Amino acid sequence: MNLNEVPGMVNWPETFYVFLEKIGPFQNTAPSAWQELQVLVPEISKNNVVTGYMSLYKIAPKIYRAGVSVSRTPQHSPDALRFEKFAGGKYSRFVLTGPYSDLPAASERVFAIVAEKKIQMRDDYSSKITPRIHGLRPRRNASRKY
Repeated sequence: MNLNEVPGMVNWPETFYVFLEKIGPFQNTAPSAWQELQVLVPEISKNNVVTGYMSLYKIAPKIYRAGVSVSRTPQHSPDALRFEKFAGGKYSRFVLTGPYSDLPAASERVFAIVAEKKIQMRDDYSSKITPRIHGLRPRRNASRKY
């Protein structure tokens, strides 16, 4: 696994976010959320400019959101989706280079690093930014932000 274990700091801009939300163990909810979202992306794209793909999640309670960022307040999104304006802010960034199959182990390692280094986490959603997922095929880069 090729994970950068020394986080960099990034300033994440305000983001318009259209998403599906699932509650339960991430190993169950994440794959199904992405499969359902993929079917809806063409409909979202009819009236919105999709600028990226991302998930936001909370560890407790186990809430997982799979969604897309769009260029402005979304217009005419499918009923199954929700919208939120994500405020952005400063985040630590861990970068994984490799296949999606490495994400569970990378996530576990990142949470261990956060605990070991006592990196302060917000009482908010953690995020995984995956800007180049198109067709949800395995790709080379994934970044985690906290």
